[in-house]
Amino acid sequence: MSPYAEEVLHSSDDDGTMPDNVRTLRDAVVGHRIVSAERHSTPARWGGSNDALVLTLDNGKRVELQNTNDCCAYTTLESFLLDPDKVDHIITGVGTTGGFSTWHIYADMGDVLKLEVGWSSGNPFWYAYGFSISVAEIGK
Repeated sequence: MSPYAEEVLHSSDDDGTMPDNVRTLRDAVVGHRIVSAERHSTPARWGGSNDALVLTLDNGKRVELQNTNDCCAYTTLESFLLDPDKVDHIITGVGTTGGFSTWHIYADMGDVLKLEVGWSSGNPFWYAYGFSISVAEIGK
C-alpha cells in the first residue's frame, strides 16, 4: 500500500500528462535499487540539449528524466535528495504530493529519492510539458 494518496488534478490544469509521467517512472524503477542519481545535460528530442536526472539502476538500465520547455509549458527538476541510508532497499513505488510538485520514490523503509519538480501546462493544452522519460541499457 502506498504511503501517498494518488493525486488527481482538475482537467483544466492537467490533461493526464503528470500521472502518465509518474506511471512511466514507476514502471521503470519498481523492483530495483538506485545505484546512482546524477544531473547531466542530455541530447534533446528536437536538437540541442536539456538538463536531466539520470538514475542508474541495479539491473543495468539508465532512467533519464529530461526537463521539457515548450513556450509557456514546462517541467523542470528543481532539486533532488537521495537518501544514502535507503539505497540498498528495493523500490516499491512512486508517489507525489503537492500537486505533483514533490515526487517520492520509496521503499519499505521510506523515501529513497525525493524530487522537487516545477511544472506548468502553460496555455492548456497547446504546448508539451511533463518529463521526457527514457529507459535504456547502460552502454547503448
